[in-house]
Amino acid sequence: MLILGRRLPAPPAPPLALLQGLPRLPWVWAVAGLAALLGAATLGVLVGPVHIGLGTVVQALLAPIPWFGASSVDPSQASILWSLRIPRVVLGALVGGMLATAGAAYQGVFRNPLADPYLLGAAAGANLGATLAIAFAPGSSLIGVNLVPLAGFVGAALAVAGAYALGRTVTGLRNTIGLILAGVAIAAFFNAIQTYIQQAQTNNIRQVYSWILGRLVTAGWDGVLLVLPYVAISVAVILLHRRLLDALSVGDEEVTSLGISARRVRLIVVVAATLGTAAVVAIAGTIAFVGIIIPHTVRLLVGRSYRVVIPLSLLFGAAFLVLADTAARTVAAPAELPIGVITAFIGAPFFIVVMRSTRAAAL
Repeated sequence: MLILGRRLPAPPAPPLALLQGLPRLPWVWAVAGLAALLGAATLGVLVGPVHIGLGTVVQALLAPIPWFGASSVDPSQASILWSLRIPRVVLGALVGGMLATAGAAYQGVFRNPLADPYLLGAAAGANLGATLAIAFAPGSSLIGVNLVPLAGFVGAALAVAGAYALGRTVTGLRNTIGLILAGVAIAAFFNAIQTYIQQAQTNNIRQVYSWILGRLVTAGWDGVLLVLPYVAISVAVILLHRRLLDALSVGDEEVTSLGISARRVRLIVVVAATLGTAAVVAIAGTIAFVGIIIPHTVRLLVGRSYRVVIPLSLLFGAAFLVLADTAARTVAAPAELPIGVITAFIGAPFFIVVMRSTRAAAL
């Protein structure tokens, strides 16, 4: 631009234009994620104590479609598929996809690759709620739903709400460090209460630990239908805000320059991620490391933009947990390992690698 014969430098591109120039989801990786999920689901349906062939599975899946005619599948095998294996695979996909998506969202909000869905005390709150239900109301139900997942959901929601309220009173949410410290304090408080209850109610300690280590036990579609609305809403909100997560990864000023409150974006994303996390933890227990392993792997393979990281974390997280659950069912067959053992076995070394790479990058 010329003014009085002098050329002035062009104005910098507005943040919105920069965000619009960020990479979109590569179709190759989208196809790879869908293929991974389909392959994991197929393996999860086929593997089990009762052998069911791939042809039988295909016939059972096509049987409800009118124009494919009547199915010749044995009724007992069809019952195993539709009442046990398929619901478990679907539940595993929902839980894994939600934890990975929530982990990526938390990492974007807090600008830290080591953040996970349990950062603000969701795991501690869910564990306490479930422990209270197991210890003092075993086998009870409310409106036809087992009390344990309901108590876990309420506990997780209360823990994160408490952390957010404490962080707001201490720092006014001017930075994320106060919020993280508040989450640590709330988690420590809830863990202390849970430890006391476990010591006072030793008769139920085995059941409590079984829940804490995570499991995908289902005898039908009730668990899937219970968690599906929360996961759908949470994932939709996070996907809609993935562009703003890219801006937050640069700094709050980038979001503010778009005329949007960074505090509001952070609150919406945290609430959405927490809602989905609380729902899946309530139904499956506290399954660790999924929210760290998957998003960080996606970043290493595809890039750091949340336009790519969020949807691919959803797909690969779902595939990963289905495979982990399949391993939990088969490694020590006929016994079944807690799925949290499998994810921790893989995730702990991965977490160390992430920490070392993060430290190296900082140096």
